[in-house]
Amino acid sequence: MPHSPVGVVIATRNRAASLASTLERLCALPERPQIVVVDNDSADDTGARVERFPGVRLLRLPDNRGALARNIGARALALPYVAFSDDDSWWAPGALAAAAESLDADPRIGLLAARTLVAPRQTPDPLNRTLASSPLGGPAEPPALPGPQVLGFLGCAAVARREAFLAVGGYHPLLFFGAEETLLAYDLTAAGWLVCYAPQVTAVHQPADGERPQRRTLVRRNETLTSWLRRPAHIALRDTWRLTRAAPRDPAARQALRQLLPRMPAALRGRRRLPPEVEAGVRRLEADHAGR
Repeated sequence: MPHSPVGVVIATRNRAASLASTLERLCALPERPQIVVVDNDSADDTGARVERFPGVRLLRLPDNRGALARNIGARALALPYVAFSDDDSWWAPGALAAAAESLDADPRIGLLAARTLVAPRQTPDPLNRTLASSPLGGPAEPPALPGPQVLGFLGCAAVARREAFLAVGGYHPLLFFGAEETLLAYDLTAAGWLVCYAPQVTAVHQPADGERPQRRTLVRRNETLTSWLRRPAHIALRDTWRLTRAAPRDPAARQALRQLLPRMPAALRGRRRLPPEVEAGVRRLEADHAGR
């Protein structure tokens, strides 16, 4: 059986046991995908664990590059499509074949946001409902998309057209980790690619109990940085003011503000406004979410 046109890229750091469990599942898939693990300078036995899977390629980085590890993996994987997993997520049997079918059928699609189940009970992630109810719809001209257009997705449950992903630069270096997917969705859409929800493509996520340390801080910081990088100035100022106003009573907001300020010069240098039609879509999503 030939290999799938979809390869899998996993960025990892110091989670060897979880990674090994994910690799067991991915290596058992009927699609037999090529797999690239990009190790963000782990100090545990990640390398030794990966060596137990002879078909898996390991790229060791000299330092922790966050989400940029996914960019490195995508460049190393010479296949048309790239499915992204984390070291605690994997793809359901048949999911990669379904993704390839959708991407083959419509060259306009740059990225598919998969339906996500949360292990061990396989309960639907609440994000599924949000994506499925996106008010953005889809293009009027055929072929019909597998689901509505979206401007966000879960990083460990996405399949990208490699050409599109690399053309827009992949994940942005300024964000590192935390809500980094939104900016990529913006950039793909601004470049003319479609980002859409694909409920027939299923990923499974088994996150560790509890929120990872500093995640709320990173999300708040990166949401504001994304506004400065792509949104109108008054929106960026609004989001910065909201963060500033929350800082005295919210430690995560306070730390996010501290981390935001030294990154502002780079954000302003990299500022590139979204096209009007994409900005209109972002505002439509914001209004829809505010009305729920």
